[in-house]
This record gives sequence, structure tokens and C-alpha cells, in this order.
Amino acid sequence: MSVVGIDLGFQNCYIAVARSGGIETIANEYSDRCTPACVSLASKNRMIGNAAKSQIITNFKNTVHGFKKFHGRAFDDPFVQAEKPKLPYSLHKLVNGSTGIKVRYLDEDKVFTVEQITGMLLTKLKETSEIALKKPVVDCVISVPSFFTDAERRSVFDATQIAGLNCLRLINDTTAVALAYGIYKQDLPTPEERPRNVVFVDMGHSSFQVSITAFNKGKLKVLATAFDPYLGGRNFDEALVDYFCEEFKGKYKLNVRDNPRALLRLHQECEKLKKLMSANSSDLPLNIECFMNDIDVSSRMNRGQFEETCAQYLMRVEVPLKTVLEQSKLSRDDIYAVELVGGATRIPAIKERITKFFCKDISTTLNADEAVARGCALQCAILSPAFKVREFSITDVVPFPITLRWKSPTEDGLGECEVFSKNHAAPFSKVITFHKKEPFELEAFYSSPQDLPYPDHRIGCFAVQNVIPQPDGDSSKVKVKVRVNVHGIFSVSSASLIEKQKGEGEEMQIDSEPVVQNGRAEDQEGACGEKLDPAAGCSKAKVKVKSIDLPIMSNNIRQLDSDVLNNFVEYERQMIIQDKLVKEVNDAKNAVEEYVYDLRDKLCGIYENYVTQEVKLLYLLNICLMFDTENWLYEDGEEQPKQVYEEKLDALKRLGQPIQDRHREHEDRPRAFEELGKKMQLYMKFVDSYKQKDERYLHLTAEEMSTVEKCVNESMGWMNSKINAQSKLAITQDPIVKVADIIAKIQELEDACNPVVNRPKPTVEEAPEVNDQTSGAHNGPTAKQGAEGKGDAKESQQTKPGTKEMEVD
Repeated sequence: MSVVGIDLGFQNCYIAVARSGGIETIANEYSDRCTPACVSLASKNRMIGNAAKSQIITNFKNTVHGFKKFHGRAFDDPFVQAEKPKLPYSLHKLVNGSTGIKVRYLDEDKVFTVEQITGMLLTKLKETSEIALKKPVVDCVISVPSFFTDAERRSVFDATQIAGLNCLRLINDTTAVALAYGIYKQDLPTPEERPRNVVFVDMGHSSFQVSITAFNKGKLKVLATAFDPYLGGRNFDEALVDYFCEEFKGKYKLNVRDNPRALLRLHQECEKLKKLMSANSSDLPLNIECFMNDIDVSSRMNRGQFEETCAQYLMRVEVPLKTVLEQSKLSRDDIYAVELVGGATRIPAIKERITKFFCKDISTTLNADEAVARGCALQCAILSPAFKVREFSITDVVPFPITLRWKSPTEDGLGECEVFSKNHAAPFSKVITFHKKEPFELEAFYSSPQDLPYPDHRIGCFAVQNVIPQPDGDSSKVKVKVRVNVHGIFSVSSASLIEKQKGEGEEMQIDSEPVVQNGRAEDQEGACGEKLDPAAGCSKAKVKVKSIDLPIMSNNIRQLDSDVLNNFVEYERQMIIQDKLVKEVNDAKNAVEEYVYDLRDKLCGIYENYVTQEVKLLYLLNICLMFDTENWLYEDGEEQPKQVYEEKLDALKRLGQPIQDRHREHEDRPRAFEELGKKMQLYMKFVDSYKQKDERYLHLTAEEMSTVEKCVNESMGWMNSKINAQSKLAITQDPIVKVADIIAKIQELEDACNPVVNRPKPTVEEAPEVNDQTSGAHNGPTAKQGAEGKGDAKESQQTKPGTKEMEVD
């Protein structure tokens, strides 16, 4: 069973796998452990990862990147509209109002959902994992930002299903980092002692997250999280791009933003410059050849200028740090360590601000790029029955408070209460009791929209059906179970009507079902509002009641319908088949091209002496055919079916194979004859030793030795005749004897001689002592005497144990 953790980043993705030796971050086909989050669509197939990144400049309209933050968002979302002008590809409004991505695929204009694009990326990561593990991959754990809302998490979860993955858990980035940090610590305080509080700061390419986690032996508990969803490495890249755009406009009269290709190239160069300035404080150059209108551009910048240019973003670093400390109700003295991960934390100015805020030296004991993926793999190993992992429970938090509002068709007004507060433990379930006479609706939403990075604060609507009053006309008691699951997704998981029974009834204890997390049970029952039972979930008294399960109709915001999701899954399979078909065609084409180049060079080189003068012109024609095939590959043969390339390769091999065979036979034949000669010499030496009465071979018969000698002489005659016949032929002629024939002759000689040569000399073990039942005398074995012909004994007969041995004169 495979155990895989995936860090699904904004710019790059990492894959970690659990092996018997521990957690390992695996590399892709480019020997790179980092796979770009890029998908490039073309007229025949898709390119994903590194191959897609190479298409960003040349195929910018159909190469999709930076799509992670479009999950679960409407097309009219202010963030989407703000991003739209920055993107080289087109966004499209879907029928349900969500954001679609418009590209050209298979020579047709297609609109893909964000779930489909992410599913394509996950398909590639799954394929990379399967190649590394050499077995199918299904189960996985995938990371998401801690500030992702319900709609965004559902969108990512749907993408995993499109890719054919079984996501055991969507885990928050900082929680995965905390797990990777804490599970290896041997000196954590015991559960009875004061926990060790560690701050984890994660600034990636697009977002900034901070969490404070309390560690005890065998468990971690996230105390609080804070974030700036729009602060990351790309903000610093964009600041540099803006700076150089203005400089080039004045210096070279170039309007860079009017040229998408030039803008993308500038983005790539600015990202490289930013990384260089993190390690070097001196002036660094920026040079781009043929940037626009065949103009080369150049400039310089140092770290001080960079910090001035990015001052507005550096000022935002301390806000989440202050927020998370306040929410955790800890002081700076309570913090044991501050761990940094994420590529953007390598910027010296960011490190300085974090160090200054906590008044503590920062730690970089974790791999800044791979820590999230390693934590995901550890969580997957914990959830997998195939791995035995140290017991380590994880308690995460709800990032935003969730409120539940209810209403009935005939009731006036609305009731509501907060079911999960900010930083409430998760996963968690609560059972709420309502008193209703008719079906009612529940609406879940985030109760602090000003804190959301997402403009729509709704989560979903849930209709509880088949609610009826009690037989006496009173309101029925309805138990509704709400929960935030391991993925951080809210749901109304069940509802039941408690019906009072007259006379004999079913005895039932009303309790909520526990949520089991890593072997630890947590449960909670709550009541809210005037119409709720204040004793809900707390009463342990047994009453005669009947529980009836009620159907629930769920309508989550921006949730894909099951039929639509199934269609996406099927379409992804079709695209995978198309990709494989194109790969097979390309491989067949490359095989033709490789053969043409190889044979063309060797016909004028090592194969030249293997062509007779009479057919020289024919092979010169063949050489011309090689050139014709080469030209054909780049003209009419550029786009042909797989069968055409295979037929072309077969035709070329029919011309070139005889020459190749003659060359190979000429090179290998002497070694094969030499091996046959050695075998014959070995067996003849054996025959000579027998003739000289060597005692090692006296157990063999003359007939057997005659057979060996005969086989050797026949093989020698065969070899001499073949060598003489072959010597009369030119190397331009087909050989009279092939290496395969010589190898077969060697095998024939060995099969005839080895059974005789290798037969060991027989030995006779002494028989056990036997008591003579008549006289008590003991007679030893005489087999040796009989074999050597000594004394008067003619034969020795050995009897079974317990019988008498006798010598016969």
C-alpha cells in the first residue's frame, strides 16, 4: 500500500513518500524534486509540470499557472477580477458563476474548471509517485492553506477525485509542518507537564501563514492561526517587475506591459534576481537579450534598493505575528522556538522582522521547501494501516467562526447561534436539539466576513425533511449533528426525530457519536437558542423513545454536482489515453530519427568495409534515402500516425540490418571460436589423463571416454571446416557460420561431455556395527576389499541393520 503526501503549492509542488527507512521526497523525470504547478494544453496533448513550464513563453495563452487561488471562487469575485489582467491566459464565467479557464486544446476552444486543471496536475504528481514507488498510488494526504474556506476545500477535494486519488485528509500547511517537526522530537514534555509552544511561520509564493502549536509527548495541538492570504514571494517579484517596467520605459522607450511574452520573461528574471539578492548584498546585474523589438536591456539593483522598493510589503509581515500571539493568549516568553519554512522566508529583511518581533533567534531546522510534503506523508502513514507509526494525535483548529441559522416555512423570524468559534478544535462534532413540528432549513455561514479572504461568507443550506409533530400535537425533538471533519469541511451529517412511545418502547440513551482522531475520541453536544433543549446531550437518563432518521438535502456553495464530477473523471481518463497515444507516436518518430542518424554515420564509418564494390552505388543510394527520410521527418512526416513511423523504421532496417549483422558477426566470431577451442582443449586434456591411468578417472568406463573423444574430434573437424570456408569469403559477404551456430556447437559439446567429466568418483560408507545374535561376533564391511580385488573375497554383501554380514568365498 502506498503512502504519499503532496504539497500542492501555488507555484511548485512537492511529493513525499513513506518508505521502511523513513520519509523521502521523490524526484520527477527531470531529477527535480520540485514540480512546477503548470499545465500547458496543445493541439495534440497536455504537458504538465516541468514540460509545461518550458511552454510559458512560447505557448503563453494556453499554459495555465497560478490557478490555485481560483478554487471555489466566483468569476465576479474581486480577487479574480484583480488577477484577470495579470494573466496571459483567459478566464471565463461558467454557467454556475464559477471561474473557468479558457484555452485551446485539440484544436478546439475549451473551458476547463479549476478542479479539472488541478486534477490534471494531480494526475502528473500521481504518475511521478507511481514511477518512484513502482506500484499504484491511490491514498494520499494533500496540504491546503489554513485560511481556505469550506468552498475552497471542497473544490480541492473534488480535484483529487478527478485525478483518481483517495484523499485521506486535507491538512493545513502549518499543521503538516508542525507534525514534521514534532513527531521526531524525543524530549517533548509529558502530557502532565507544561506544553512546548512553537511558532511556525510559512511564507510561500502567494501567502503568509503563522500558527502556534503546543507539543506534548505523543500529540500536538494547534492553539491559533493567523494569515495574510495576499502576501508572498510573488508580491516582491511584482514590485521588481513594476520597478524595471518604469525604468525600461524611460531608458529604452519600451512599454513592457503591452507585450505578454516580454512581461513573462521579465517576471522570470526578477524572480532570479530576488533569490540572488537574498544571498548577496552587492549590486547585481539584470540582463535580457532581445527583450523587445530586438533590443537588449540591462539594469542593476542591490539589496538596499530592493528593500526600499518592497517596503509596503515588508510592513505587513508583523500583523499576522501579532494576531496569532494575541489569539493564543501567550506571551513572547512562552514561545520555545520560531521555525521558518517557505521560500520567501529566505529574504533577509523578512527574517530580521520576525526575529525582532519575537525577540528570539529564528530556527531553520526544517527543509524550507519540503517540510509541508513530509508532514503530509507522515499524516498519511499515521492514517494507513500498512505502516506502524509512533502514536501522535493531531488537533487542528477552525480558522473562522461558523454560525448556524434556522427557519421554518410557517414560523416568523430566524434563529441562529454560533456552533464553532474561531480556533475551535477540529475535527469536532456537535449535536443540537430542536423542537419542531414541520421540516425546517439550516443555513451555515461564517460569522466574521470581515476576516475572510473570501467575499462570500455562506457555507451552504441544509433542509431537514420529514419532520412531523408528536401524536399529541406537541413539537417533536429533532437531534441534528453538525461537524467539521478532518478536511476542515463543515457538514450537517445526520438528523433524527425522537418520537415518544406509549407503553412498551425502545430503551435508548441519547448521546452523540464520538469523532475519532488518531485513536482519541472527542465528542461534544451543545444547545443554542430558546427552542433548544438545554439538557441536550447531557442527560444520561433512559427514556422510552423511538429514533427515526431524517433525510437531509444539502446545497453547498459552489459544490460540483455528482453527475458533473463523474463527467470530469471520465474526461480526465480520455485525456490520459490521448497523452499516452501521443507519447507512443513521438517515441516511434524518435526511433526513426535515431536510426537514420546512427546508420547514416556508420555507413561512412565502421560499416564502410562491409559493402562490396558492386553494390556501392546501391548503398550510396541508401545513404541518400537516409537523408530523404531525415527531410521527410521534418516535412511531410512531421505529423503521421504511429503505424507510418513503424513501417518507415522497418523499411530502413531491411536495408541496414544485413550490414549491421555482417559487422557484428565479424567482430564476435573470433571470440566465439576461441571459446569453442578452449572447451575442446579442456576435454582432450581430460581424455589424455584417463589414458595415462590417472586414478581420479578410473571409475569411468572406456566407452564413456570414447564418446567424449569422439565428440571433441567431431567438434574440431566442424570448427576447422567452418574456419576454412569462412576464410575464403570476403567480409562484404554474408557469413557461412554465425556466432549463434558456434554457441550452439559449444552447448552441444558441453551437453555430451559434462555428464562424464563431472561425474564424481563413487565412495562407499562403512556400515554400522552389527551384533551377531548367534555368536556375538562382529564382522566389518568388506566392500573396499571387493572393490580393490584384495584377498579371496569376491563380493561384499551389506545387509540391513540388525542382520548378520557374511563374506562369500
